[in-house]
Amino acid sequence: MHAPAPKLPAHPARLILILSLAPTVGLGIGRFAYALVLPDMRDALAWSYSAAGFMNTVNAAGYLAGALMAARLIRRYGLSATIRWSTLACLLSLALSAISGNFIILSLARLLVGIGAAIAFVAGAALAAKIAQSRPARANFLLSLFYAGPGLGIVASGLIAPFVLQGFGPGSWWIVWWVLTGLSVVLTIPLLLVPIDSDAGLDETAPAPFAIRPILIYLVGYFLFGAGYIAYMTFMIAYVRDAGGGAMAQSAFWSLIGLSAFATPWVWRLVLALDRGGLSTAIVLGVNALGAGLPLFGHSTLLLTVSALVFGVAFFAVVGSTTAFVRFNYPPAAWPKGIAAMTVAFGIGQTLGPTAVGAVTDTFGSLAYALNVSAALLVLGAVAAALQGRLARKS
Repeated sequence: MHAPAPKLPAHPARLILILSLAPTVGLGIGRFAYALVLPDMRDALAWSYSAAGFMNTVNAAGYLAGALMAARLIRRYGLSATIRWSTLACLLSLALSAISGNFIILSLARLLVGIGAAIAFVAGAALAAKIAQSRPARANFLLSLFYAGPGLGIVASGLIAPFVLQGFGPGSWWIVWWVLTGLSVVLTIPLLLVPIDSDAGLDETAPAPFAIRPILIYLVGYFLFGAGYIAYMTFMIAYVRDAGGGAMAQSAFWSLIGLSAFATPWVWRLVLALDRGGLSTAIVLGVNALGAGLPLFGHSTLLLTVSALVFGVAFFAVVGSTTAFVRFNYPPAAWPKGIAAMTVAFGIGQTLGPTAVGAVTDTFGSLAYALNVSAALLVLGAVAAALQGRLARKS
């Protein structure tokens, strides 16, 4: 007697879009909106660039810890429950960011949102991959919908934060955090209310082994991406402001990065479909490096606009390419461990990046040096990813 076929989700795109609200809150708002508030926080709280970078180092350390915990939490509580509870932890951290200017409290808030965002991302990506697998012909497109989630958070915070700061004046950074907390509560409601079947699309199987050594060079490339992108995403708003850009310029720049995420499914559709080891990741990382390096050639509106668009459209695709790599090279039962391993490598990189880049900026007195480091690390990451060959997949 044959086992019943696994139940296929009726509306996979809708389910994945709902799942994408987890990284919208945890990453797009909880992690990346810090760059928008950073200049005002730095002025009001008298921080150095190293102290400002330390906040993102703490956040990245939390992200790393969350990635290490994710697979165990998923096994114990299931994908759906893990996504929801970790997103609620991100909401709590946003509220904590608004209540005090105390360095320790803010550090704890950044730590908590890092933990919650990583767990929600790993669980959400694994579940989105399972749902996408039920429609093999559209799998890469469906996965890209999940990775557009952070872009929505970036756009939303970019349309809000600069104008709140302009309207309330210097020292109003805490008001921005309260507004973003309220927005995140609204975005989380569908994730809590809509039934999400953790088993949608595939049968549940026992965890499969996941070996690190065969993909070590690929993990090095993703580590370099984590270390490289963070300078751009942490300090570019300060760079735009130092160049004379007001609230409108800062909002436009940040929103362009987020909006470009929505083009990712179409721009990179064929590249992400390449089952050729790390080639797709290398291509996307190379474009990402180009976007990060463009501001070094000037402060013109056109150059900054192109930089934001090029960086953004590639930035979100890098993460999608790693999930595609795992999906191509490992059986479904190994996907949560595979995605977690990628997230750990990424987490280590972005833990070391912010403080190091902040120290470089303090030493040389210019954010241009931070952007140089960022672009160089991304280029090295592309080279490392290109060296990764295709694995012999075992069922």
